[in-house]
Amino acid sequence: MADFIRFFIPFYFIIFFLVSFVGISCKVAKQIGKNPNVLPKDDSAYGLVGLYFKLVLFALFIYTILLLFFPKDIFSAFKINILEYDIFQYAGIVLMIFALIWVIIAQLQMKNSWRIGIDNSAKTKLITHRLFSFSRNPIFLGMTVSLAGFFLAFPTVIAFSFLLIGNILMQIQIRMEEEYLLKEHGQMYLTYKKRVKRMFTLY
Repeated sequence: MADFIRFFIPFYFIIFFLVSFVGISCKVAKQIGKNPNVLPKDDSAYGLVGLYFKLVLFALFIYTILLLFFPKDIFSAFKINILEYDIFQYAGIVLMIFALIWVIIAQLQMKNSWRIGIDNSAKTKLITHRLFSFSRNPIFLGMTVSLAGFFLAFPTVIAFSFLLIGNILMQIQIRMEEEYLLKEHGQMYLTYKKRVKRMFTLY
């Protein structure tokens, strides 16, 4: 199992990044004629959140690459032994695969409205159907599930830190986007907000 985890985790996150960020970005860019990555690069609070997002992604990439090339050192570092059971690892792998599929479907359902960040230069359509009828933020939900699955598959303090820090940054981003959506869509967004929960709604 350890050898499988060693190869699965880095290749999983590489595929996740290439498909859900690079691939979808290129697809949307061709359709709207500009880069959908609109995270600010200034010294504002929002710009700082964007910077932290990038740093966390970079640190996650480095950590998984180290796992691939230095498995003995990384596997034993900051391990949470109480969670080191095959059933947790299998559950984590299933969650990671499910999360990747979920995120890609949600991105495709957003079509031209998908952005990395808040696009103040264009009014995008409010998406409320399909996966968005269960969650107002299905992409962030999928990313959170992916990090939770990573922690279960590879239970270390560092993996838990990625889950914790990533979730905090996503919750901040979600609230910023909610303010923007309320400003742009008004009553339509308020009605949607009352009907569908921030992360997940069971009917």
